[in-house]
Amino acid sequence: MMAGMHLRGILVVLLVGLLVACGHSRVVREPRHGSSRVGSGPVRVSQPRYGATAVVKPGQTVYRIATENGITALDLALWNDIAPPYTIYPGQRLRLYPRDGRANAAPRSSRASAPRPPTSRTTPAPASTRVPEAPIAGAPAWRWPTDGSVLSGFAAGDPTRQGVDIAGREGQPVRAAADGVVVYSGSGLVGYGELVIIKHNDQWLTAYGHNRARLVNEGTRVKAGDPIAEMGHSGAARDMLHFEIRYDGKPVDPQAYLPRR
Repeated sequence: MMAGMHLRGILVVLLVGLLVACGHSRVVREPRHGSSRVGSGPVRVSQPRYGATAVVKPGQTVYRIATENGITALDLALWNDIAPPYTIYPGQRLRLYPRDGRANAAPRSSRASAPRPPTSRTTPAPASTRVPEAPIAGAPAWRWPTDGSVLSGFAAGDPTRQGVDIAGREGQPVRAAADGVVVYSGSGLVGYGELVIIKHNDQWLTAYGHNRARLVNEGTRVKAGDPIAEMGHSGAARDMLHFEIRYDGKPVDPQAYLPRR
């Protein structure tokens, strides 16, 4: 299943074995009893209701309002700049659509497309069906976040393929793809397992999912190549890294930006 600053407000907090080195501490948080973490059966793909809003009623939660309106809880939070722990108040009016209000916004104007849970795939899409997108100018100098072959590639418009799945072994280092600040380190997004999200500037962020362990806390500044997690299969059927690059919240094809290898 199931990230400029309309994203800044939420991603400052938000929009994840053996230690890589003895100086690192393992950062793995278990969900607390009674927490609002999404359980089984959440909405998998948001259906924005352009122009519509919802007024919060007493006792309602972000998850309840989102699912009642066919929207993922994370999308609803991002569209309304609601930061963890996702507190809302009676009488508050929430948008049920992205801030730009368009269904098919271009990357430079899109503001609120949230990461959606990937599915585990074991074979890459046929090369003949993959049409590389034109890279956006001014992107950071990306590096591959881990070693391994690509199991599943990006597919524009497919909510289950908004990044790449990279094969590997449990405990394998996962590294920052560029300099940045960790804005999320947790396991609260169902479908991503242990997840780390790094903000690189006001437009660009990267997400690293299915880890065995997270080695960084929110607010940590990292350099390209710094170890941030250990590969695993949390939320996946096999050991692998799910890696996404997002521009203004919109997923782009990582293989259009990563160096050839």
